[in-house]
Amino acid sequence: MADSLVIVESPAKAKTIGKYLGNKYIVKASMGHIRDLPKSQIGVEVKHNFEPKYITIRGKGSVLKELKDASKRVKHIYLAADPDREGEAIAWHLAHYLELEQTEPCRVVFNEITKQAVKDAFKTPRPINLDLVNAQQARRILDRLVGYKISPLLWKKVKKGLSAGRVQSVAVKLINDRENEIKEFVPEEYWSITVRLTSGKSTFEAKYYGSGGDKRELKNEAEVNEVLAAIGAKTAFIVADVKEKERQRNPSAPFITSTLQQEAARKLNFRASKTMSVAQQLYEGIDIGSEGTVGLITYMRTDSTRISPVAQDEAKEYILGKYGADYVPETPRVYTKKATNAQDAHEAVRPSSVQREPDSLKEFLSRDQLRLYKLIWERFVASQMSSAVLDTMSVDIAAGDATFRATGQKMKFAGFTKVYVEGNDDGTTEEEKMLPPLAQGDKLKAEEIEPKQHFTQPPPRYSESRLVRALEELGIGRPSTYAPTLETVQKRGYVALEEKKFIPTELGELVIQLMEEFFPEILNIEFTAQMEEELDNVEEGKEDWVKVLDSFYTSFEKRLEFAEEEMKEVEIQDEVSDEVCEKCGSPMVYKMGRFGKFLACSGFPDCRNTKPIVKDIGVTCPKCKEGRVVERRSKKGRVFFGCDKYPECDFVSWDRPVEEPCPACGSLLVIKNSRSGQTVQCTQCEFKEEAAETETEIAD
Repeated sequence: MADSLVIVESPAKAKTIGKYLGNKYIVKASMGHIRDLPKSQIGVEVKHNFEPKYITIRGKGSVLKELKDASKRVKHIYLAADPDREGEAIAWHLAHYLELEQTEPCRVVFNEITKQAVKDAFKTPRPINLDLVNAQQARRILDRLVGYKISPLLWKKVKKGLSAGRVQSVAVKLINDRENEIKEFVPEEYWSITVRLTSGKSTFEAKYYGSGGDKRELKNEAEVNEVLAAIGAKTAFIVADVKEKERQRNPSAPFITSTLQQEAARKLNFRASKTMSVAQQLYEGIDIGSEGTVGLITYMRTDSTRISPVAQDEAKEYILGKYGADYVPETPRVYTKKATNAQDAHEAVRPSSVQREPDSLKEFLSRDQLRLYKLIWERFVASQMSSAVLDTMSVDIAAGDATFRATGQKMKFAGFTKVYVEGNDDGTTEEEKMLPPLAQGDKLKAEEIEPKQHFTQPPPRYSESRLVRALEELGIGRPSTYAPTLETVQKRGYVALEEKKFIPTELGELVIQLMEEFFPEILNIEFTAQMEEELDNVEEGKEDWVKVLDSFYTSFEKRLEFAEEEMKEVEIQDEVSDEVCEKCGSPMVYKMGRFGKFLACSGFPDCRNTKPIVKDIGVTCPKCKEGRVVERRSKKGRVFFGCDKYPECDFVSWDRPVEEPCPACGSLLVIKNSRSGQTVQCTQCEFKEEAAETETEIAD
């Protein structure tokens, strides 16, 4: 007969935990929060110490009745929501509803849903941590005050449906500021000179370094011609200096929430929200056959890179058995907290058992679950392995007064790279190339000297991974806020995704201008980061949450009063296109949606006709030979290419077609993107070549 009730957030988590606890425990799910602030009103008594007015969430009646009935049949009640502020708040609301004493040791927390971790947690239940609850309450009330006070103002002055959030406003400002940087960027010309040299049977490249022993940047063609004239046709290329040394590369730390989101975006093409959704499934438990339902990873909302000694020992044993003693570092790796405000409350994101290799779980996991688990597993294992060792070589080559430099490297010991190498935002990888054996005084033959013109590039637009990294580095928000923030700024129409990069919309630019004018502190990065630090201090019991809110609201209220009086109404004018609506004859106007611009009828709401903006890429349709290939977007915003004669012609391609046919078989050529660059490939045969260079070259 069961004598204990355990309440978690989700049915999946309940199923996993129930299996470990046995018949003496009833495990039920609250289905997330049971109480929240009302949606129809601000729900905060500002003049009464910011007292929140919580109400039962609509639709939770049957769940609450079930929990209440179950609580009457047991001696003990345990609240096992997630081990963070949000989970503590859920537990607090449940305790309030079930009328538990404040000192009751009812709170159970575990970082991973494994049999041992769960059983250990139930040996040491504790009272609800009110500091954690107050930190969550303070954040919720702070965001409610900002959102519910500024949003109605924007509705009145700009348009209905707008919102202004503390973290989302800073995110939009970052995107907006980056776009302004790009618009104001003035490219600067610079040049390079590359010489292809041979030593015996080996050929390698060296780049111009400088003249007269000093490094020199080549700014224009005249300077390039000066260097080329000084070298002349008969100048000998002689090895002046050779430096060889060993270099170590250390593994990256195991994942925290933000780095997991960044790497999943780079390597798996996952949106932040998808990463967190799939990670939640892996954390709560998957049925893996004979073992039953098991939580495969530790808690995924964390800003700590800490690893438990037990997990480190298990990893060491695995690496020793799989790869040998050389791949185990002399001392276990300890990673410092990346951010000064990291809470370090949990471990890093890691597999609950390193023995569960990704390949052994293929039949039990969906494709997305397996890919994310593999990423987490490999990153963790690599983080506990020895450094990689590379042999590097740097050679200076004299050609008269000019110096050319060649570098090379070769892997001497793979170390952690045998398992995993961290990605980067531009998709490039560190190239392994070694120079031939060279010694000082060696004479080399110059096969070709190639000058090339370049221009400096503006800073890149933010991708999801870049934006998450920026928010994290600036101390804006917390791990759990990044995914919903990115979703919100798109839904509100403040930013759009074009080619997986964020661009601000006209609406987004306007809102930021108004916020900067009337609520500068909300957009002030230092101020917002300071607020995060104060909320962290509340969690640690160092500050009173009411005082934190009062300090903010005193100046905020004055700003509101000023904005109410001084902010002028703004009407956003739609840009009219040359196209006419085929349904009603009205002009079509440009609108900005989540995935970029589209055309909409200016007769809205009487006419709701919309259509995508198609771009002719200059290629004849390879199927019907009559239509033109145009760039389109899928409903999820992904770019694809199709015939403009659709539906008469159904040609489509995810890869950009090329006008010229394959020289080998005459079939369609397409441009493929990879981490090493673009290639032109045939869709039918093995033909493949690098995509054409776009930089300007000049003759020797």
